[in-house]
Amino acid sequence: MRSLALGLFCLLCCDAVRVEHRDRRRPRPSVLSRGRNDLGVQSNSVESLCKGKPLDFVFIIDSSRSVRPSDYEKVKLFITNILAFLDVGPEATRVGLLQYGSVVQNEFSLNTYSRKADVERAVKAMDHLATGTMTGLAIQYTMETAFTEPEGARPTDMHIPRIAMIVTDGRPQDTVEEVAAQARQAGIQIFAIGVGRVDMNTLRAIGSEPHSEHVYLVANFSQIETLTSVFQSNLCTDLCSVIDHQCDHLCVSTPASYMCRCRKGYTLNSDGKTCHVCGDGVMDLVFVIDGSKSLGPANFELVKQFVNGIVDSLDVSGTGTHVGLLQYSTKVRTEFTLGQYTSGRDINRAVTRMQYMGRGSMTGAALHHMFEYSFSAKEGARPDIPRVSIVFTDGRSQDDVSKWATKAKDAGITIYALGVGKAIEEELREIASEPDDKHLYYAEDFSNMGGITDKLKSRICKEKPSPQEMCKCENVTLFQRQVNEQLRRLTQNNILYSPVVVCIL
Repeated sequence: MRSLALGLFCLLCCDAVRVEHRDRRRPRPSVLSRGRNDLGVQSNSVESLCKGKPLDFVFIIDSSRSVRPSDYEKVKLFITNILAFLDVGPEATRVGLLQYGSVVQNEFSLNTYSRKADVERAVKAMDHLATGTMTGLAIQYTMETAFTEPEGARPTDMHIPRIAMIVTDGRPQDTVEEVAAQARQAGIQIFAIGVGRVDMNTLRAIGSEPHSEHVYLVANFSQIETLTSVFQSNLCTDLCSVIDHQCDHLCVSTPASYMCRCRKGYTLNSDGKTCHVCGDGVMDLVFVIDGSKSLGPANFELVKQFVNGIVDSLDVSGTGTHVGLLQYSTKVRTEFTLGQYTSGRDINRAVTRMQYMGRGSMTGAALHHMFEYSFSAKEGARPDIPRVSIVFTDGRSQDDVSKWATKAKDAGITIYALGVGKAIEEELREIASEPDDKHLYYAEDFSNMGGITDKLKSRICKEKPSPQEMCKCENVTLFQRQVNEQLRRLTQNNILYSPVVVCIL
């Protein structure tokens, strides 16, 4: 999602798991020094392996009635074995834990404990729920609550890996595929551990890819401890320091993988390694975001990530680009004005704090508010600075959009319309600036999206760039490959971020 958003900004401004093999090999427990604590856990002489690699780590423990009391104790021991090699602390790895049966019970949040010993005592004190198996509900709680900033998760712009480790011994009584996909798309890396007769397809639906590194199955709870050394390797190995990553700017290790990042003001190329800089264009940019109930809380979180991905690439400052944001449903709410923040981090935080409205869809009223107030001097709009608005909607408006969209465009505001799902193409055309082939993007499903970037290349890059243009058309070619990769990864979700791609004059 972030790379898609970065590509958008630049063009705005310028199989199976190797379970059977693992079972045969029976991985050895991690090599720990002699001596045990009061939980029977060996002391952590390898703790230093994870120092300097902070994580936001949430355990999700199946506490259903099928888990026998003796096996429940083995799960607690497994958790403390994992804790043994984590560097737990407020500025290092933060640990949360929830267990679930028919309901989800939060034992402690990411910000509850700052010392490993306190976490271990809390794990030892847990009581077995012995009820049903609502795994999907537990994943949803993890995504919507456990990994939020009020619960101790660090802001997404800090790039702290968000790790969820699920241990389950049975078939869920609810659906897991969709909510697990939403959680992964929201940036949560999921390790799925099955014990006994767990369906492998269910584990694969939960765990992140590659499944060979994220999905594990053991025959019984006595064997779960054999996975400790596997996770020690996955969680503690700093791949950036041991491989030739070839990242142009920054290499960021994640459990079982790594990614390249670019410094502020640069965009990652489609090769995923090199970076390029876009033009130093300045604009007043206002997002108009649909917060109606048809979107849903999970997809609203994705919209917030999308916005923040764009903001991360803007030169936000007092003299650079200014950003404002409106959310609308049956009412319009100014989340922040153009003149309110002068740094990207402050905007990121404001977006992250934004609460989902979840009611009707009055797009016309939102356009009215944007035209009358958002670009006023009182709210921070500046004279002689390009005025741009990105309007996102996923359904039919309950009021007229034409009048105020026309007024805004006549007043010199460039509007990009992003439609998804049940959005009405006719309405999008009324909203978008002309020519609409450069300012309007709509997709009913992913099968129709393959040609979008081809259209962008043929429509934009045939035009000779003028000296005033802030982007170069070769960026479209880079963006084309970037979008295709994102579409491949997002095909299991119901939300689509259609890229707004054009060079602003």
